[in-house]
Amino acid sequence: MKKYFLTALATLVTVMANAQGKGVKVGYVDMEYILQKAPDYAEAKNQLEQKAQTWKQEIEVKKNEINKLKENLKTEKVLLTKELIEEREEEIAFLEKEMLDYQQKRFGPNGDLMIQKATLVKPIQDQVFNAVQDIGERMKYDFIFDKSSDMTMLFAAQRFDLSERVIRELTRAQKKEQLTKKQLKEQEKQDALDDMAAENPDQIERQKKLDEKKAAREKILEDRKKAAEEKKKAIEERRKQILEEREAKKSAKEVTKPEDKKEDAEGESAEDKKTTTAAEDKKAEAEAKKKATAEERQKLLDERKKALEEKRKKIIEDREKAKKEREEAQKKKTEENKTEQNKN
Repeated sequence: MKKYFLTALATLVTVMANAQGKGVKVGYVDMEYILQKAPDYAEAKNQLEQKAQTWKQEIEVKKNEINKLKENLKTEKVLLTKELIEEREEEIAFLEKEMLDYQQKRFGPNGDLMIQKATLVKPIQDQVFNAVQDIGERMKYDFIFDKSSDMTMLFAAQRFDLSERVIRELTRAQKKEQLTKKQLKEQEKQDALDDMAAENPDQIERQKKLDEKKAAREKILEDRKKAAEEKKKAIEERRKQILEEREAKKSAKEVTKPEDKKEDAEGESAEDKKTTTAAEDKKAEAEAKKKATAEERQKLLDERKKALEEKRKKIIEDREKAKKEREEAQKKKTEENKTEQNKN
């Protein structure tokens, strides 16, 4: 065990040394945790527990029978001959040995429980192994360790834990068998987003904020478009109403009697006056519409200018943050080099 621990420790030291030299990507999984969360593991475990419970009950029945024989022998011993006592004791010893053999057969190191456990669990372990292989190749990991194995891990940062990602991979693989082609494409797109989120959570957060801003801008534009359409519709209805009124008056004028010519003249004068008023109203509406359009356009330009300014400010902040991180990393590396030189 000591030799194995030293070998594992040497492997970890080598990995960390290489990581400092060329940026090796390292992750780990907790196989026991993954198996507990795997979709098919609970069912397999339940089957094993049911069989184990049945075997335990059988052993308990045998044990009760043996205890009953012992009690009977103890009670009747004074009445039995030496030969009968020895015969019963041999029978009890035989039953005890038979019970122990049965217990060993079911629960021993090479017993039925261990064999069936390996038979039921191995396919699930293979699925987990394949999922780890896929994640390692897709995310370009150099090493993935098993935290629950014999190799002692004295410390493991949570951000390098791939266990939850493996569980998601197993669940997706199970669901993919029931999906259509369209659903598969959507699932693959979501998988890519999940991988990107696990790889770079800050980028996902930034993308989320950008999407929210884009949705807000689109909603504003949609509301403006809707308001403009409603205004246009109201103007069209007003124009239609005016035309209908004119047509109605024109029809009434055509059927007017000769004796009503004077009244027609007065009516025509009033109609001309009303037509002039309608033209003025139409002109005023056009001016108001033009003014409203100009205001909307100016407001949109101001919002775009503000959005560009915020974006430029965000880019500058990100650059300053990245610069600061590089300086801190360089400072840390310099300190580590000094520490190493002092040790030497």
